[in-house]
Amino acid sequence: MTQITASSPSLLRLTGIPYFVIAFIARLPFAMMVVGVLTMVVTVRGSLSLGGLTSAAVGLGTALVGPFLGAAADRWGQRPVLLLCGVLNAAMLAVFALIAYAPVADAIVLASAFTIGATAPQVSPMSRSRLVTIIAERMPETHRARTTSATMSYESAADETVFVFGPFLVGILASFIAPWAPIAIASALTLLFVGAFALHPTGRHVSVERGSDGRAPSAVRELFRPALLVVVVGIFGIGLFFGTSLTALTSFMADRGAAEQAGLLYGVMGVGSAVLALGVVWLPPRFTLHARWIVFATILVAGSVLFAVAGSVSAMFLALALMGVGVGPTIVTQYSLGAARSPLGRSATVMTMLGSGVVVGQAAAAAATGAIAESAGTQLALVLPLVAAAIVLIAGIVNRLISPVQR
Repeated sequence: MTQITASSPSLLRLTGIPYFVIAFIARLPFAMMVVGVLTMVVTVRGSLSLGGLTSAAVGLGTALVGPFLGAAADRWGQRPVLLLCGVLNAAMLAVFALIAYAPVADAIVLASAFTIGATAPQVSPMSRSRLVTIIAERMPETHRARTTSATMSYESAADETVFVFGPFLVGILASFIAPWAPIAIASALTLLFVGAFALHPTGRHVSVERGSDGRAPSAVRELFRPALLVVVVGIFGIGLFFGTSLTALTSFMADRGAAEQAGLLYGVMGVGSAVLALGVVWLPPRFTLHARWIVFATILVAGSVLFAVAGSVSAMFLALALMGVGVGPTIVTQYSLGAARSPLGRSATVMTMLGSGVVVGQAAAAAATGAIAESAGTQLALVLPLVAAAIVLIAGIVNRLISPVQR
């Protein structure tokens, strides 16, 4: 929040501090859903494989439906879309808690999990879209670039913080109350804070780029331009990186009889990533977005090499710290490029495309890495984050090659 305050006081006057508090808490339920579903299924139904498939189903539902929710928000405004999703998602979470305990077929459990992901309110992408639109339409042009960078830094740091704290909260609730408690709390938070996020005065704002009938001045095909698709591929690589690194780390710690400590160790990367994401706003403008992507992705690759050869917990600690230096600024850079390249009137669609890229990459990688660790061993699983980091770096290089030279 300090970066937003220092760099863009006008944005705070336009939105108000309560906006950031509400938006932060409103994204917490999604961070709890995937891990909460996994924890409850494994505990209640006693199947690790079904738990992994159920988590993947949540991610699949989000990835397939998320961009359409963004398009609907661009077309009719965020408020009606978020209110509908908030009510439906809270209900689907409650239904899932009942189904998990009921003697029903596994297919019904998976279908219920898919509906959780499909109705998940896209708070993070819509917050980014909402703030970027306000910056573009209500702030002086001289302040827009730096304010956008500060906003993307804060949003990425908020996401990192939530996705570190969310699983931790799930573990506390499941351990001290019951396996259904994280899902119940997520349902209540969704109903209350997603509703508050939707009803916030900024939720009424619809881009002036839209016509009187709500249509965008840009064609749908502009969403598939190479300059935008390469960003989607790059952020999909980030999702793969998250999924492979956490699952491989869990296997690494399980081999040492301390699987429950994997989340705490993973927090080293999450905290470092959040801090560095906030620090991006202080980078000089001459350090272009194209260069930042390549430089920080290279650091991510270097950290992944250390991760792959780590033979002790202390070595793994250093690898995770270095990876945190690379991943946070890379995400900020990718979202900044996505905002800059959004077709007119389609910013929410683009942001949900990027958010879905992270989710589907993470879910697919977690499932694949778990299977590889179980069948081929931890050592091979530890190499997979390096593959994901290489995808991020290659996408960054391609982005540079297809982008005009910045003066």
